[in-house]
Amino acid sequence: MTPKKYTQEDLNSILWAAADSSRSSVDGSIYKDYALAMLFFKYISDKSKKQLEEYKKRFGTDKERIAQKMRNDRFYLPPKATFDYIYGAIENDNIGEEINKALHAIEDNNKEKLGGVFSAIDFNSEATLGKLEQRNKMIRHLIDDFYKIDFSDVKEDVIGDAYMYMIERFGADAGKKAGEFFTRRSVASLVARLADPQAGDRICDPAMGSAGLLLLAGEEVEKKGSKNYALYGQESTGSTYQLARMNVYLHGKDHARLEWGDTLNGPQLLENDKLMKFDICVANPPFSLKKWGAESAESDKYKRFWRGVPPKDKGDFAFITHMVETAKPKKGKVVVIVPHGVLFRGGAEGKIREQFIRENIIDAVIGLPANLFSTTGIPVAILVIDRSREKGGANENKKDILFIEASKEFRSGKAQNHLDEVHIEKILDTYKKRKEVKKFAHIANFKEIQENDFNLNITRYVDTFVEEEPIDISANLKELEKLNPEIEKLEKEMRKYLKELNIK
Repeated sequence: MTPKKYTQEDLNSILWAAADSSRSSVDGSIYKDYALAMLFFKYISDKSKKQLEEYKKRFGTDKERIAQKMRNDRFYLPPKATFDYIYGAIENDNIGEEINKALHAIEDNNKEKLGGVFSAIDFNSEATLGKLEQRNKMIRHLIDDFYKIDFSDVKEDVIGDAYMYMIERFGADAGKKAGEFFTRRSVASLVARLADPQAGDRICDPAMGSAGLLLLAGEEVEKKGSKNYALYGQESTGSTYQLARMNVYLHGKDHARLEWGDTLNGPQLLENDKLMKFDICVANPPFSLKKWGAESAESDKYKRFWRGVPPKDKGDFAFITHMVETAKPKKGKVVVIVPHGVLFRGGAEGKIREQFIRENIIDAVIGLPANLFSTTGIPVAILVIDRSREKGGANENKKDILFIEASKEFRSGKAQNHLDEVHIEKILDTYKKRKEVKKFAHIANFKEIQENDFNLNITRYVDTFVEEEPIDISANLKELEKLNPEIEKLEKEMRKYLKELNIK
């Protein structure tokens, strides 16, 4: 067996090698679900095995008492639902079916905490994994590789970070499909730090993907020395929703409330049949989502779209509006990643944007570099919306908008650009100190924005023009004069050679 003590880097490397070496012809965006489910299965199996040994010492042969105690403390795995049992059946032709039975048994015995967590995955699917021989080969490799890893003494923060590392690695391989389940950690970290949640806050991500951004926002509270916060999220894609559940579980955040469903057409985070209100809303929603539900927006039960209905083929402002409406009045903060079109497009979007500006809740607009995401090469922006700037809020006297033009803040990479800590710190320092920085940041008052027809395109406010060094025409002419005799000499020699060759 592999040693039980791992550094974060060791575990990341070992897990990725185990997951990646088993990959066959299955598309990476699908294969990740199987590899991550296997990781989760092995983790809870190892933890359960260790816990079972401890309870046997305490309660002897009282199986019912042990099982109930394990369910109450965290989870219980029946004997035929452990990773060891599956390893023992590795050569069975129906190994995929055996795994399915084990996972269903885990769900049935831990309904409150793990009910449905494996529902989006089928280890016996010919349509997804191929014919019997092909899928059994992949599954056996996966079982064998993960069997060598012992999670018994791995701490939650280490396994949780390893899981997020795996998601990001799979995301890098998944191309455009990656945006469905994760946001690059560096960008997510910037969003979480801009949001700056405090002890006691309710934190929500209404387009949570695999919950990485949500967890990073929670970590910002823990950095301040408190674990007093609550996490909420919603995700529309079933398999991604289950990844999120595993993710929060591995991070020890079992009490996070995560919901499955379409946030825009069926918000699930409700209280007394009304939208829940949050201190912090963070998100990287899908860009310019088509068919987002514009046809039913005017009759929205929760009256979210009173500022106007966004275009039917661009759902950006639908997500922004939802987040603003679920942020606590006069207090809540929204930090959301958006395409640049949100800043300047006209029509219905222009009217909604103008309304937000007139409400005085847009706090900052931050432009990021191009090619940060595998899903798109376009540059994106971050909108910081602060409802404490509303009338009656603590910051109602703040009447300007900070523009940060950080599109040049990156490290070049072969496939993608990278936002390093030095770039993040520069953006955060400028935002927190709210300062003017030549060719980087500008504070615009309402009049200036109004004169620009409520267009928030960053380059209208931050002058990024770089003057070229003036050309010294006189010096260039003098240089040319020096060269002329040399050119004449070469031409004379050329004519001589041509004459010798009898070429006219």
